[in-house]
Amino acid sequence: MLIAGVDEAGRGPCFGPMTLSIVVMEKGAEEELREEGVRDSKELLPNKRKKLEKIVKKKSAEHKTIVLKPIEINDLMVRYSLNEIEAMQIGKMINSLKHKPEIIFIDSPDTVEGSFEARIRRYTGKKIKITAENKADSKYVVVGAASILAKVKRDNEIEKLSKKFGDIGSGYPADPKTQKYLNEYVEKHKKLPPFSRIFWKNCEAALKKAHQKKLF
Repeated sequence: MLIAGVDEAGRGPCFGPMTLSIVVMEKGAEEELREEGVRDSKELLPNKRKKLEKIVKKKSAEHKTIVLKPIEINDLMVRYSLNEIEAMQIGKMINSLKHKPEIIFIDSPDTVEGSFEARIRRYTGKKIKITAENKADSKYVVVGAASILAKVKRDNEIEKLSKKFGDIGSGYPADPKTQKYLNEYVEKHKKLPPFSRIFWKNCEAALKKAHQKKLF
């Protein structure tokens, strides 16, 4: 029996991409991955995630990762919520699978039961069993496996940005390095860094602050 898990990394950051991964595997492989230590990526250190990423890929029948760049997020958020954008991308991944799972477990950002599943079905058009739950990455090993692939990919993308533009931190608004980089960049250039999500409150606040300084 083939099952699949879906999770994302980077919904909340003001810098960098959001990555989404799907992992398809035989149900029996879950126990093997559990023994290897596969679980929600947030509970794992970076080196452990990288090690487990290779194991997950080896044990899976199929896996895919989508990198949704900030410019794409910015363009889509003119019309759609972040939840809707995520549902679109998940639908795209499901539609592209060569191996068809009997059930897909998905980490849901929606708090209303059934809401995220309904969003996804608008983009799949497939009669497939979907279980979309909050904190599914800590409930189902296959979702934890997807969370590891998504997190490692996003970390790699952030590392590339830091090599090109300087240390931008993790990209999360609460990260002091990210806060410092954002404020200093906007103060100097009077615009947001090119890898910013323009609709995030801290990005809007930094621009507003720079504009006020310019006026006075």
